[in-house]
Amino acid sequence: MSETPTVAVLGTGIMGSAMARVLAKAGLNVRAWNRTRAHAQPLLADGVQVTDTADAAVDGAGVVITMLFDAAAVRDVMARVSARPGTKWLQMTTVSLADVADLAAYAESKGLIFFDAPVVGTRAPAEAGKLNVLAAGPVEHREAVAPVLDAIGARTWWQGEDAAQGGGTRFKLVANSWTIATVAAAAEALALAEGLGVDIDQFLEMTAGGPLDQGYLHTKIDLIRDGGLSPASFAVGTSEKDSRLIVEAARARGLRLDVAEAASARLGRAKEQGRKDEDLAATYYATFDK
Repeated sequence: MSETPTVAVLGTGIMGSAMARVLAKAGLNVRAWNRTRAHAQPLLADGVQVTDTADAAVDGAGVVITMLFDAAAVRDVMARVSARPGTKWLQMTTVSLADVADLAAYAESKGLIFFDAPVVGTRAPAEAGKLNVLAAGPVEHREAVAPVLDAIGARTWWQGEDAAQGGGTRFKLVANSWTIATVAAAAEALALAEGLGVDIDQFLEMTAGGPLDQGYLHTKIDLIRDGGLSPASFAVGTSEKDSRLIVEAARARGLRLDVAEAASARLGRAKEQGRKDEDLAATYYATFDK
């Protein structure tokens, strides 16, 4: 691979579009594809080549990034492309552990070098190239993807060499379990304060600077109160999908995660209320579901 590899970004939602921008800003050759081209079109202004098909984006690329909604979308898109053997595939979509093994087997059958590499972070750190990359993959090929990972993330947390074992995804599920539970708790605290007639600002002042204080507590409560749920940093639909993966992974290992199960149900109600594309802080409104 050349020192300035061509990178194909498949999926230009919140995270994919931010990745494409920071990669182009870092001087890499970037092609982007999205099922709805209009969603990728703004990337032209950032020096990203937008293609009509996923195959056109992948053609000749040294690195392919999949940042799609779920494993079904990843399988569908990768079945449509003809990546050359030896292409490095950074699979960044949050999927199940079983899906990781399945995608790794598919990559092997096509001669692709597979990395299980989900990320932790939302819109702002993605736009700044400050994500945490949770990666697993072969040591001998890490140098080839280093320019890409360094542009996207503040740090890459390596989780083993065998990507099929899903070390990156395991780490991601733990991280997302904390994120989703934290936001759900913040939303419930606001709703309870309103219901009991407690001044939420006094609560925030009381906890400020102490062990119960959290940036997310202030950020998400402000989003709810200010009506700033769109555009989302981490959408209800995506977080609801991820919460189901967390619960499924726990159950497969004999664990019962009561908080994760409850948060998943809340997100499901918010989704049913038509809030799929809003920030996951919209779980607040599930409080009032009858």
